[in-house]
Amino acid sequence: MACHGLTPFESNELSSTADLVSPEEVRRNCSNVLMQRGLLQGDNIFLSHLDSTLSFTKSGSMKRYFRVWKMLELCYQLLTLGKKATQREIFYRLLCDASEYFQCQEQKAKTMHADVVGILKCSRYSLGILASARGAIVGRLVIQELNREPVDCTKIGINGYIIDGDLELLQNLTLTSDARYILVIEKDAVFQRLSEDRFFQTIPSILITAKGYPDLASRVMLHKLHRSFPLLPILALVDWNPCGLGIICTYKFGSVGMGLEAPHYVCDVKWLGVSSEDLPRIPPEYFVELSARDRQLAKGLLSSAMLQNHPRYREELERMIQAGKRVEIEALYAHGYKSLSSYVAQKIVQMRYF
Repeated sequence: MACHGLTPFESNELSSTADLVSPEEVRRNCSNVLMQRGLLQGDNIFLSHLDSTLSFTKSGSMKRYFRVWKMLELCYQLLTLGKKATQREIFYRLLCDASEYFQCQEQKAKTMHADVVGILKCSRYSLGILASARGAIVGRLVIQELNREPVDCTKIGINGYIIDGDLELLQNLTLTSDARYILVIEKDAVFQRLSEDRFFQTIPSILITAKGYPDLASRVMLHKLHRSFPLLPILALVDWNPCGLGIICTYKFGSVGMGLEAPHYVCDVKWLGVSSEDLPRIPPEYFVELSARDRQLAKGLLSSAMLQNHPRYREELERMIQAGKRVEIEALYAHGYKSLSSYVAQKIVQMRYF
């Protein structure tokens, strides 16, 4: 192949319902995002037809081209050996073998998520790449792993059951529960507080957290819960800021970076709080100015396709922008640590979510 030529990474138009990751993760931005309405799960993200082209006349493209082949080589080695590796392990292996081309995690992520899965038209997991193990789960749930003793998630401490990064293992779990709700919590500290308060005994529930922005394994686990207990409402407790709404949208609609995998792990998540209706009970000193990053994220969400059919979410976002303020979940501690559990329980019982 001549160095002055062009190489296209092509995609399959609207093929996002396949159990594949789209080659269009090459172009993971809002210009390539459409929404589709599912019969069971509502709206979700999918990626439409676009090509991405690499020009070998640009040094940046040459480096990207090399990164693609280096990543392909590593995936081939994993598959040949029948091994799996975490994304962190892969980064340090690439850093050791080709440090001049892989200098940060972002370069590795873009090469894997955007290029390699697009060329091969398969998921990261099928290439031997494990998801990060960051999330945790606690509450009215018994987890049965293959050839292991069952785990009662009411008896495992406030840190909860750590969600494994092996997606096949997660898919094959056997789950039993008498819960009536699933509560998705943005922050680990709040998750631990509710766990310590034994919130799941007051409100029969399963608590799950990704400790921030949802990683793939946490999304897979939530979707597993949804498939196992389809009648349970899934309620999200997040900060009242654009990032909190972004987290809800990721669970509810998927994410651009997930490409074709996005529709497979979305769930009908409802916004429990913190929402604008909670603000009157929060003292003024707990309101913080929106940062430049908050405003940039808010602008992106307002212009996205995700909120077109969800006016209440747009309304909340517009109120944040108009107020120029943000409120964290911890503000609900203002009336004492126990006030968080009692207030959240009250909102759930009164069905004050949307």
